[in-house]
Amino acid sequence: MPYVNIKFTREATSPGATGTTAEQKVALIKGVSDLLFDVLGKPQDSTFIVIDEVELENWGWGGLPVADYRKQLASRPDGEGNTMDALFPADADEPRHQGSSPARSVHARDR
Repeated sequence: MPYVNIKFTREATSPGATGTTAEQKVALIKGVSDLLFDVLGKPQDSTFIVIDEVELENWGWGGLPVADYRKQLASRPDGEGNTMDALFPADADEPRHQGSSPARSVHARDR
């Protein structure tokens, strides 16, 4: 019985949006369930997907609230700003996939 917990900050991802829409959540649930079935053969009727939207002020990164961490990245003198290359350099241990998010879990043991 797979259990998948998706966590991300509650913030707009497109102009005029205030957060993740119900339609986007449906797509996440279906997509993850389909992936578990396609890759591992896990039946969808025994797969649980939980989405936790976390208020931005409740998310920390690098010892700072995430908003402050992003400001710190944006002020970098090398001009990298908030790009994925600044967050996850090409020489990182794990490959970066198209569409990967900086809100994904990265544990110390993984580095």
